[in-house]
Amino acid sequence: MRAIGIDVHRDFCEVAVSEGGRLRSAGRVPSKPEELELLGVSLSADDEVALEATGNALAIARILEPHVARVVVASARELHAISDAKAKTDRRDARMLAKLLAAGMLEGTWLPGEETRTLRRRLAQRAQLVRARTRLKNEVHAALYRNLVGAPSATDLFGAAGRRWLEHLELPVDERETLESCLRTIAFLDGEVERFEQAIARCAMHSPEIRCLVTIPGVGLISAATLVAVVGDVRRFRSARKLVGYLGLDPRVRQSGSSPARMGHISKEGPAAARQALCEAAHAAMRTPGPLRAFGQRVAARRGRQVAIVAVARKLATIAWRLLTSGEDYAFASPGQVRLKLRRIELAAGAPRQQGHRTGVSLESQQERELALAAERAYQRLVADWQAAGRGRAGAAVGRASDGLSLSPAARQTGKPQASVL
Repeated sequence: MRAIGIDVHRDFCEVAVSEGGRLRSAGRVPSKPEELELLGVSLSADDEVALEATGNALAIARILEPHVARVVVASARELHAISDAKAKTDRRDARMLAKLLAAGMLEGTWLPGEETRTLRRRLAQRAQLVRARTRLKNEVHAALYRNLVGAPSATDLFGAAGRRWLEHLELPVDERETLESCLRTIAFLDGEVERFEQAIARCAMHSPEIRCLVTIPGVGLISAATLVAVVGDVRRFRSARKLVGYLGLDPRVRQSGSSPARMGHISKEGPAAARQALCEAAHAAMRTPGPLRAFGQRVAARRGRQVAIVAVARKLATIAWRLLTSGEDYAFASPGQVRLKLRRIELAAGAPRQQGHRTGVSLESQQERELALAAERAYQRLVADWQAAGRGRAGAAVGRASDGLSLSPAARQTGKPQASVL
């Protein structure tokens, strides 16, 4: 077996080979599909290839995968020996990749399938369009602010009523040109965003994972699709904690010697889009009656609302892992709200509207609202009983409340608990 390191660039790939403990350079190969296919044919079926994660690394890995035993796309976090090297050249980088691969020190990143890759690309493009649209809307607000224009009479400045209000404003010529240019571009971007949302909704129609996740309060089409695109195959995460760590929602830990572990801010490692989607869903979940709102209120009372939002986002990630691994819907889902979400997905996918039929909002139904409030009160009673049963003793640090044995049935330990990192 040979370990082959490839330093990828836009126009060429530098190749190095490690075989039998000997390391050598193998020259350069143009970064073209036909040339890379020839490189793949020249390799053996038991060879292993290592690439650095770059913009075109996935396409190169797809070409080489059928010809070798394994292709490892190494993340930047695994390649400190390259990024921190004093002497850094293409030849040295390729040789270091081959050396690390031969030593078994490269784990590599997970390579998504074609459907997951397509969904990721659509979501990323939609996010770029939304950011561009937001910048233009901010420019419109800045133009109104510069000219001492007060608050608009319309609720939505960029809706039909808001645009009519903007048309009748008296502005200088240059400001009017800026305003009209922004409005034309915003209208164009609205159409582009709608096209990508339609493609995402069509994908969701055939995705049981997305339809499962939208049963969670606060989780809509975009947040569910973002989580599915980021997670991919949920079986690669052995536990919910692994998924939380992958999403960067786990706290940083500092511990040395006999001192207790200190928890810091969340690590923010991994895809930022998933964290943003979960935090947006957490905002909506904290406005919806149910156990998630009760959990968020409990954390907000102790740590503040911003910490509570992150805590609910972490809770959503844990629930998502459980639902995706079991294939079940959320136990406290509101049926009417879920029907409304699914109907909106159908309409976004291009389904015809049905005149005279109301989908309805489930929480406006008194019966479903009472069920949601009952679930919220049940969670609050559960937490109150848990705290009254000795929650402080069961989870206390060494040398504090755990010095004496707890007689509470909730505390199953027989002595001092061992200090843990998490």
